[in-house]
Amino acid sequence: MPEVGKQIAALPMRWKKDGTFQVLMVTSRETRRWIMPKGWTMDGKKPWAAAEIEALEEAGAVGYIGQEVIGTYTYKKKLSDGTSLKCEVDVYPMVVERLKTNWKERDQRKRKWFSAKGAAKRVNEPKLSELLRSLSNKPAKQPIIREFLKAS
Repeated sequence: MPEVGKQIAALPMRWKKDGTFQVLMVTSRETRRWIMPKGWTMDGKKPWAAAEIEALEEAGAVGYIGQEVIGTYTYKKKLSDGTSLKCEVDVYPMVVERLKTNWKERDQRKRKWFSAKGAAKRVNEPKLSELLRSLSNKPAKQPIIREFLKAS
């Protein structure tokens, strides 16, 4: 077993018509705390493509995913045998075009839009909170988001 697990996450985001920036969070299945859609890397899939699949399965989010990591954070994942594994998660930005009403994990999770600051307050991981806070002030002006938006 590796000492550090590698995971990928999508950071689903949108700008409302009034210009308000929001991020989409989902609840975890076990602890019900707010997290970003994330999972293990997938064989034969690019990491951002795997993150896009997680966003669809866990949040019903459909959109455009970036290929550049906008941040990384770590957390301890509880495994089925009761032990925990330190996981490093690469975060990919995703602009959500629409939310499906019918998606794979809809009976296991809640999903909700938050301001970046609101999302930052709800997550347990300091590095993830920091990343979300960095987006709370003019997210489209952040170099990596600006590049991603230009490409999308």
